[in-house]
Amino acid sequence: MRKTAFIAIVGCPNVGKSSILNRLLGQKIAIVSEKPQTTRTKIMGVLTKGDTQLVFTDTPGFHRPRTKLGEKMVKAVGDSISGVDACLFVVEPDGELRPAEKELLEKFKKQEMPVVLAINKVDTIPDKEKLMSRILMFSGLYDFEAIVPTSAAKDINMNELCDELEKLAFESEFFFPEDTLTDQPERVIAAEIIREKLLRLLDKEIPHGIAVSIERMREREDSDITDIDAVIYCEKESHKGIIIGKGGEMLKRASSRARSDMEKFFDCRINLKCWVKVKEDWRNREGLIHNFGLDE
Repeated sequence: MRKTAFIAIVGCPNVGKSSILNRLLGQKIAIVSEKPQTTRTKIMGVLTKGDTQLVFTDTPGFHRPRTKLGEKMVKAVGDSISGVDACLFVVEPDGELRPAEKELLEKFKKQEMPVVLAINKVDTIPDKEKLMSRILMFSGLYDFEAIVPTSAAKDINMNELCDELEKLAFESEFFFPEDTLTDQPERVIAAEIIREKLLRLLDKEIPHGIAVSIERMREREDSDITDIDAVIYCEKESHKGIIIGKGGEMLKRASSRARSDMEKFFDCRINLKCWVKVKEDWRNREGLIHNFGLDE
């Protein structure tokens, strides 16, 4: 008997949703950085184990939007919750209940949603009494299917989390072939890999004003080399200089790291060329948001 479940991974920015998805799949399909609001669109990942298939949707962090892009990111979270069988709610191991988390709990209650709570980053909390207080607080706020303390970074309790999620599956044929990993086109994955490297190398607000477009991605007929041409868009001329760096050093570092990850993911040699262009205030321009594929 085959079983399946569609599960949305939701929570505030920078709580580790993408890291959890990558760890569950055993393969990196979502970019990760220490900066909040790294994920911009819904990313689907498929985990097939024996007779059970879990279809995950990694959503942008639920936050108060400040740009049109932010509004679309928050809408993506709401759309995901309304269209799945269950949710994986990810929170940090300490701190007060955030307004966005309270709002998500209200959405769960309204839809009577089955929810597994993952209290992530427990490796950062040496005081286990704080963790117990966190568990008690959340257990009084919603009737969770399970509460699992986890660390995606250290692979703590990830198998236990997967076991709890498998319990949410119901009898059904698989919706995707067993070898499916993600719905993301190769061009999107390549663009996100480049953006991840820039997020990690650059500081302050510049990374959030960056979009990456893959203009060409073509396999050579006579070798195992794939040529990729990418354009990195930023919002200000001054940002362009920072992204390129002195003597092109910053762009070279980002490109080199991106090429290495691409070669691992696509299992071939990559010839990557990157250019930087300015599109002022693109995060508030509907046409550009659409062109970058960020309104889907």
